Amino acid sequence: MNIHEYQARELFEKFGVATSKGSVASSPEEAFAAAKGLGAAKMVVKVQIHAGGRGKGTFTNGFKGGVRLVNSPQEAREVAAKMLGQTIVTHQTGPDGKLVSKVLVAEAIDIARELYFAILLDRASSAPIVIASTEGGMDIEHVAEHTPDKIFREAIHSLLGLQPHQSRKLARQLGLSGPLISQAVKLFGAMFKLFAARDCSLIEVNPLVVTPDGRLVALDAKFNFDDNALHRQPDVVSMRDKSEEDPREVAASAFDLNYIGLAGNIACLVNGAGLAMATMDIIQYAGGRPANFLDVGGGASKEQVAAAFKIILGDPKVTGILVNIFGGIMDCDVIAHGILAAAKETHLSIPLVVRLEGNNVEAGKKTLAESGLPIITGNDIADAAHKIVAAVKKAA
Repeated sequence: MNIHEYQARELFEKFGVATSKGSVASSPEEAFAAAKGLGAAKMVVKVQIHAGGRGKGTFTNGFKGGVRLVNSPQEAREVAAKMLGQTIVTHQTGPDGKLVSKVLVAEAIDIARELYFAILLDRASSAPIVIASTEGGMDIEHVAEHTPDKIFREAIHSLLGLQPHQSRKLARQLGLSGPLISQAVKLFGAMFKLFAARDCSLIEVNPLVVTPDGRLVALDAKFNFDDNALHRQPDVVSMRDKSEEDPREVAASAFDLNYIGLAGNIACLVNGAGLAMATMDIIQYAGGRPANFLDVGGGASKEQVAAAFKIILGDPKVTGILVNIFGGIMDCDVIAHGILAAAKETHLSIPLVVRLEGNNVEAGKKTLAESGLPIITGNDIADAAHKIVAAVKKAA
């Protein structure tokens, strides 16, 4: 789950992380009031979408830049009017862009230096780690590729947390000195408390800035949260903006299904993330293009399978479906009944290939065979992939 920048600032303020003043606006008049309340000589108006590259984005109405400096409340209102209700396209949104429903109006901060600071989970050690760099304001992947010596890492003990001596070490590596080191220790410590208390999987501050008057300020932030811990984070869940998510993914999450839409035309319904990845790969190898990643999990019910079919068929690009189930925990016959119920309810009219293996597989195959529906059976994963690609081409 992701949150907006203005929500990240709210969390920063709650946990004592130094950031700039600002407030969110949903209309030009609210933007005017927010700017007037700041009383700053210079302000910045920033679109609030779940995508990067906003500053270089272009609106479909021709207005350029989703991050604009303004010098008065009147100018903030004018800029907000050109952003709100409009669609912005950035390198991360894709060609369809994102509809802007909110903007952040914040005080503009003079910048002397830009740094990078992030806390994330290191999967190798199963513990948090800090990644910091003197090259703020840039993609960290670009820094890692071209100047890896400018990236610093500090492992965090899972029980002890980030220690002050580690923060001082990082501060010095970032070229900070004097009072800035004390500010860094406070800011880094507050950041880790936030990371742990809200079950984050990532907090990325880019840039973390040093101002000309000697302040250390978190200027922009990206948050990711552990979805498996959201049941104990009601405050975080309340920040979810479903309008920023793919409607199919929202519908899938309501049934505890994992769905990611892709650009192809052959839909996949699979149990297990690894099997899903393998299925998408072999569809590609057979000459097709996967339309989605849909993992129904290890113990899906008949109702979940039926819901998965409806979500798949909500994509107009889908011209064929491949079901690839390995029944370890799952009962293949339950899956078969779910497939039949979904096929009848949705009046399925596109090719469907089903490959079942594992627990109660013979009963599952018998259920499908006796259904009277034109379901194609796959003997193994490769056979199923080639059959669905051939069936889609034939039906075209």
